[in-house]
Amino acid sequence: MNIPGNPNELFNAARSGDTLFLQHNIGRFNTPDVRDARGYTPLIIASYNGQLEAARILLEAGADVNACDHGGNTALMGVCFRGYPAIAELLISHGANLNLRHGNGGTALMFAVMFGRNTLVKLMLDHGADRTITENRGLTALDLAVQQGNVEAVTMLTAREAAKQ
Repeated sequence: MNIPGNPNELFNAARSGDTLFLQHNIGRFNTPDVRDARGYTPLIIASYNGQLEAARILLEAGADVNACDHGGNTALMGVCFRGYPAIAELLISHGANLNLRHGNGGTALMFAVMFGRNTLVKLMLDHGADRTITENRGLTALDLAVQQGNVEAVTMLTAREAAKQ
């Protein structure tokens, strides 16, 4: 008999990186993409909390790599905000859309730029993130880098632009 799981158990395991629970219990859930009141999925939670192996297990169980919370934020946006390049690589290797926009029009690249996650700026650019997307105020990643005083990101973004011309 398959006893359905309590979604809170799945969220707690994702948050804490309880890979044993995930490996042995993920099948008890109808989907790895259950949502909490904010629209977070276990993958978003695991990624945001730096739980690489938990994120890997959830992806292998079929979690939607591009699922968005109620604000339009994805797991990739969360790792670009928090600064987890290994998880970003994992998400990208599972088909994460680098150019999705959240509710204010921002992208994962913009999160990386605004929070000085320059390893992730480079990673996003290396994987083809669109530097020309504008958020709701009309600002690009380069504009945001200038606004934040992120000289390293400005250098990377302008070098990419010069290389394209």
